[in-house]
Amino acid sequence: MYAYKRGDYRRCLHLSTQNFYTLLYAAVRMRDVPIFPEFAQLLDDNIVSLTALMLIVRPKCRNVEDGYGIGGVCISQLTLTLYLMTQCQLKLRHSVTKLTRTLDGIELVQRRLCIDRTLDHLTLRLNARFVLSHIRNSLSSK
Repeated sequence: MYAYKRGDYRRCLHLSTQNFYTLLYAAVRMRDVPIFPEFAQLLDDNIVSLTALMLIVRPKCRNVEDGYGIGGVCISQLTLTLYLMTQCQLKLRHSVTKLTRTLDGIELVQRRLCIDRTLDHLTLRLNARFVLSHIRNSLSSK
């Protein structure tokens, strides 16, 4: 997240790609990343906005007192890593072929998630929309 916030997209892409495949094939379930107000400055505006919208739409999330972020809101490491990887690819203007592979990764992660992982599903859907929009724009400009 630090590399992304600093604008070092190549380094962020390298780290997040490695992390994505490590997490994807991990034998154990990785811990979630809590969304604390203190972390908001490190998070992308889209993640912060999705978190806020989720809390508006699902107010019961605010009442959870389990030590996880804003009212118990958290995101999986895999989803956050995939989001960072995709954003870096878009900022670095990667090819349609690479973005299509990333879209396959998004779909794979979506199928693996439990239905109650609202922030993860919202983030992955947003990610997919960014990729599809970029692919459409790339293909229409040729």
